[in-house]
Formats: sequence, structure tokens, C-alpha cells
Amino acid sequence: MSTINDVSRLAGVSKATVSRVLSGSRGVKEASRQAVLKAVDELNYRPNVIAQSLLSQSTGCIGVICAQENINQTTGYLYALEKQLSQHQKHLLLRFANSKHEVMNALDELTSGLCDDVLIIGARFPLNITQENVILVDCMESENAPSLHYDHAFAVETACNYLIRQNRRQIALIYPQGNGFADQVLLGYKLALERNFLPFNRNLVFMDATSSSVALQELLNNATTLNFNALLVADDQEAQRVIPQLQAFNKSVPDDIMVFSLAGTLQMPGVPTIPAIEYSMDVMAARIVGWLNEKTQDVLGSGVLRGDLFLPEMRKR
Repeated sequence: MSTINDVSRLAGVSKATVSRVLSGSRGVKEASRQAVLKAVDELNYRPNVIAQSLLSQSTGCIGVICAQENINQTTGYLYALEKQLSQHQKHLLLRFANSKHEVMNALDELTSGLCDDVLIIGARFPLNITQENVILVDCMESENAPSLHYDHAFAVETACNYLIRQNRRQIALIYPQGNGFADQVLLGYKLALERNFLPFNRNLVFMDATSSSVALQELLNNATTLNFNALLVADDQEAQRVIPQLQAFNKSVPDDIMVFSLAGTLQMPGVPTIPAIEYSMDVMAARIVGWLNEKTQDVLGSGVLRGDLFLPEMRKR
């Protein structure tokens, strides 16, 4: 079994440098850090985590509480976080929660010595965070915890501008209860219409519906909204629900109605790839790891990420 001395010799650095790299400490030259990581990989070196924790008063563990229903986004978050954290010799301890009560229970568990820090991802309900070292990611904001969230108003405005350029001027918006950020979404929608000199039609907007299917049924049955030719939905899962429903009403996607996902594109056999706003999970994960490594008030606070416009034809390049 390889030892820290073997890593030190192969990397050509001191044991102290190896320890600093493995503990994620700052002040190590990038060339030295890469040499240590390469040596660790080649030797298949596995540090004694328990001994390291006792010496450093750190577990090297980051707790992650996933509180969102969209499994595609959850998988993207976890993959990107694992990739980033592994470069700093940290690992994830994962919990899933579907309610505020479950989130707070998981948080109590993870902050009782199991983890150095905890991330809460995708909570669509207010949280009263009193514990330290907690970061909210794509959650409803809390006054007491640093947060990283998406610019939903910008996403909707970008989507509408694209649709209008495609001569889709009757844009319906379905954003059911529970998706969160409704105020920001409606703000972006209204701004886009105003800046393109288009009237706001309240009958095209469904923010209070219990489901996208119910809202779409009402859209299709309302004589005042029959001519809508574009539809904004919250994410790829909502798109997956509405496209077959549109097709059942003999509406071709995208010829008759262009469906646009505000978070992640849809790729399914027999279902057309749709335009979407996509967020870089790698950028998000890098920002979080930067916060965790810095741990200063200058860095912690609130951060905003903007998504990129994805167009189906780009996939062919």
C-alpha cells in the first residue's frame, strides 16, 4: 500500500506540500498541486481520512440536500459537484428531501459533526436557516444563508426575444405552483413584451394552475387564446408533459406551436428537440467550491448565474 512518502518522492515535493494539497489548503503552486494529484492517481494512494479529520478538525465531507423534483437537474448538479470537489480531496454525503420538515431534519443531521459544510439544492419553500456553513443553491432566498440562484427574469426575457424573432408573437406562459420564482418569471415575460411593443394578454399566462396539463387544456379550449403559437414552460419535465398533449390536439411541435423550456432541453425518442435555456452545472459547481475554499464574508453572500440560449440545430454541429 502506498504511503505519503511514496507520493512525496514521485511528485518531487515535500510531505508537507502533499498534506496541504490533500487537505485542500491554499498557498500551493498549481504545478506542485498537479504533480501531487498525478502521483496520487498513479500510486492509487488513499489517505487515512479518519486520521486527517482528527488532525485538521475537518471531515472533508460536504453534505448535499436535494429538495427538487427534477431528476435531470439533480443528476447534473451532483455530477458537477463531485467532479469539482474531488479535485480538492472532498466528498459528498447525500440526502433527499421533499418538504421543509425533511430538509430541516437532514440539515440537523449533517451539521452535527458529519460535514464541514452543507448545500441545499432546489428548495421551493422558505427556509429559516440558523446553522452556519450552509449554502442555498437554486432555492428561495433566506436572509441568514449565502445563496446561489439563477436569473429567472433574464431567462424568460431571452426566451421571449428568441421566439419573437421567429415571428412567434402569441406567447403563452405556463408556470405552475411549486416551481418558485413566479414574480421573477412574470417580470421577465412582461419586460420582453414591453420592449418588443407587444400587448400583455393575461389569458395567455398561467401562474396559479396546479399542473401544466390543466393549464394547457384551458388554453386550448379558450376562444381568446386559440391562436397562440409559442409556449414557455418551466423546465424539460414540463415540456415532456405538454408536448404529447399538444400532439393529441393535432398541434404540431414546433410548426404550429413552438415549445420553449426555461431550464434544460428535452431529448426523447419521438419528441422534437426544443429550444431552451441551459445552465452550466460546471460553472455553478466551480462557484460553490470557490465559496467553500474562501470562507470569507467578501465571498459569501448572494450570487446570480445566467443561462445560455440553446437551439436544437446547435446539437448537429
